[in-house]
Amino acid sequence: MDIRRLIRFRIRKIHIIGVIIALAIIILSAIFIRVSSPNLFYFLLGIAFIIAGAPFFVSLIIESNVVREKDEMFLEFSRNLVESVRTGTPISKSIINLKSKDFGSLSPYIEKLANQISIGIPLKIALETFSRDALSPTITRAVTIISEAEKAGGEIENILESVASSVSQIEKLKKERRATMSSLVVQGYIIFLIFIVIMLVMQFKILPIASGLSEGMGQADTSAIGGIGGGIIGGGELASADEMARPFLWLLLVQGFFVGLVIGKISEGEVKYGLKHSFVLLVLALMIYTGSKLFLG
Repeated sequence: MDIRRLIRFRIRKIHIIGVIIALAIIILSAIFIRVSSPNLFYFLLGIAFIIAGAPFFVSLIIESNVVREKDEMFLEFSRNLVESVRTGTPISKSIINLKSKDFGSLSPYIEKLANQISIGIPLKIALETFSRDALSPTITRAVTIISEAEKAGGEIENILESVASSVSQIEKLKKERRATMSSLVVQGYIIFLIFIVIMLVMQFKILPIASGLSEGMGQADTSAIGGIGGGIIGGGELASADEMARPFLWLLLVQGFFVGLVIGKISEGEVKYGLKHSFVLLVLALMIYTGSKLFLG
């Protein structure tokens, strides 16, 4: 498989600007705020993460929408191609005749395909270039079938009709899948929000009580209480509520990242589309947790 099908991402100016602004916020916060107000420092880190990640998040959304539009327009292109070939027009001539029609985001690739055919490039090579440029698994599969059928010299109109029917069925199944899985996506977000609430209740309600109980006990009971209240640190000193809650943020971030990937895999069939869900969940975890510590801590 072409590596570009797995990783297709161009770094643009907006991405660089976002990263630079985020780094500036982190550096300035570390210099002026970290010691005097740790909670505000971590809150600003969350904002810096949002500023750095938002351009990538938006680009991923745009890319997924463009790929979806390409698949839908390829279905329209296939149907037009079938109609043209059924009239007796050769497939190469039919593609050239269709290049002037509007197929949305797929139009530049169809125009390039038609231009390659018109200057004498073999249809098979032109179709391979077309599928490689379009970067859509659905288009790649369909184009492979069309090029092989044209090479074999069979009933090309029947092959094209079968391809169009197959693409139509694939698009229908994708839409049904998205509709069916939408409730699971919502459930995933709700469950993660409940998980955040549980972590906050533990930090602001349960751990202070446990820490207070531990401090109220005699030194002789310290080791016995350590397993309940948070354990022993250093030279026999009990951990404070803040120290016991310190891993909670990392737990939320790890949970949010992998939950997002799972949601993307379930809803859209590819893990890479889960990155947008991971970003949203990470932002929720960061802002809710650090904001709670800033305003309630």
